[in-house]
Amino acid sequence: MKVLIINGPNLNLLGTREPEIYGSVSMEEYLEKLKSEFPAHELNYYQSNIEGELINRLQVNDFDAIVINPGAFTHYSYAIADCLKNIQKPKVEVHISNIYKREEFRQKSVTAACTDAVLSGFGMEGYRLAIVSLISSKNI
Repeated sequence: MKVLIINGPNLNLLGTREPEIYGSVSMEEYLEKLKSEFPAHELNYYQSNIEGELINRLQVNDFDAIVINPGAFTHYSYAIADCLKNIQKPKVEVHISNIYKREEFRQKSVTAACTDAVLSGFGMEGYRLAIVSLISSKNI
């Protein structure tokens, strides 16, 4: 399975950004761990701070499934939601922190309804759990 892991704004700072919330491991470090755990699957990673670039990448359509952490776009990007809605492949939304324990504006996801599942609050482990669910589930 070819899985596209896609991260939105400020997630390029993982490992240094608010480590008390997001941990101290960079996405690049964690991606190496994921690739070693899932050698039979192709894991590709893309991150951008720019909404249109995320949409353009999603529209390339060179994957079998998506793991997406839209970052702050989660809460207001109807453009990303529309893009996800039109992708007929399995999709899991991931949030490192538990968005329901944070500020009120972070507790609403406009993109979640356009995905098959949401993982929130598992730290970086959420990416691994999403991949496991995509590989093993016939319903997602």
